[in-house]
Amino acid sequence: ARCQCKLTPKERRNCGYPGISAADCKKAGCCFNASVPGVPWCFSPKAKKVRKVCPNEPQARINCGFPGITAKECERKGCCFRAHPAGVPWCFYHRVIEE
Repeated sequence: ARCQCKLTPKERRNCGYPGISAADCKKAGCCFNASVPGVPWCFSPKAKKVRKVCPNEPQARINCGFPGITAKECERKGCCFRAHPAGVPWCFYHRVIEE
């Protein structure tokens, strides 16, 4: 994404080789900006921001526990706990969302 390439020149980490073209740089998943001399023109993008959420849809739950697990035991494992509805995991993994 474009916003991942908005770095100050001093934040840039080299991602290419001397003389790399903009097309080859972008093909490698890197950012290209040749407007500032003396710093890498082909550079690594910022890491994507992600956050964990508990899925709302019961059918999207992926089991993280075992029958009879308590909310405290589930949360200690770093998982979500919702004791409803019946027939789906009550202790389940988070889903990672990109921001």
